[in-house]
Amino acid sequence: MGPKHRSVFSPALTVARAHQRAAALLADAGIETPKRDARVLLLEAAGIDHTALLRDPDARLGDEAAARLAAFVARRLRREPVSRILGRREFWGLTLRVTSDVLDPRADTETLVAAAVEELRDRRDEALRLLDLGTGSGALLCALLSEFPRGFGIGTDRSEAACRIARKNLAASGLAGRGAIVRSDWGEALQGGFDLIVANPPYIASAHIAALGPEVRDYDPRAALDGGRDGLAAYRAIAADLARLCRPGGVAILEIGHDQAESAAHCFQEAGWSVAVRHDLENQPRALVLRR
Repeated sequence: MGPKHRSVFSPALTVARAHQRAAALLADAGIETPKRDARVLLLEAAGIDHTALLRDPDARLGDEAAARLAAFVARRLRREPVSRILGRREFWGLTLRVTSDVLDPRADTETLVAAAVEELRDRRDEALRLLDLGTGSGALLCALLSEFPRGFGIGTDRSEAACRIARKNLAASGLAGRGAIVRSDWGEALQGGFDLIVANPPYIASAHIAALGPEVRDYDPRAALDGGRDGLAAYRAIAADLARLCRPGGVAILEIGHDQAESAAHCFQEAGWSVAVRHDLENQPRALVLRR
């Protein structure tokens, strides 16, 4: 954002007018949710909450908030996701730190948590052993530990930078005493015996990554997106070791792409798993529920 755009956010602006101007800039750039994004960025820049915005819309923006808002809007105009600008993402009622080293957790991935709670609804008070393969930010692991209060969970990731973020999110969520993060290629560094295994593996075919939206293509780590030539490489790797990791009577729940219900399921059916498909809130296939 050049000097012309910076001047749009004068310190003398009211917060209500600043919101309108930020939303207009984002709308002109084709951002899908300009008003919502502008509001979130304004609240962060001004250090206020939504109630304060409604209560005193004529409050002046001020020098520091004007400069911060201009910088935030410039980043959003470059299609950087709001969660990355803020450095945090809400997931299953938890506030998680996100950086360029980890996948930005999506609301669709909460489908896996909902499926786990349903599948193990009669065992929520047991001391379950949980495993999150390719944990990234630790979003799934933190969410599951919040739902299974006597459970102990391990998250694995081959990226040490991602492991550091996941450990911080465990600690910030008050869950470090019941969780651990291990640097590992999927589950190869672990013994078995897990009651619940979850994963949101990379599942985009390599050739399709260039066509993704810039919020994903330019800001999520490629390793968290690239599923190989056909998008199924991670499923094959997990299927080859899943029986060793999963305790008899246990369940595994894996995220899939919307068009992978049959192809990803086949990877596990060949290895002797029964497969059920869970749909997300938009009724798209989103997760495989696997049992021996």
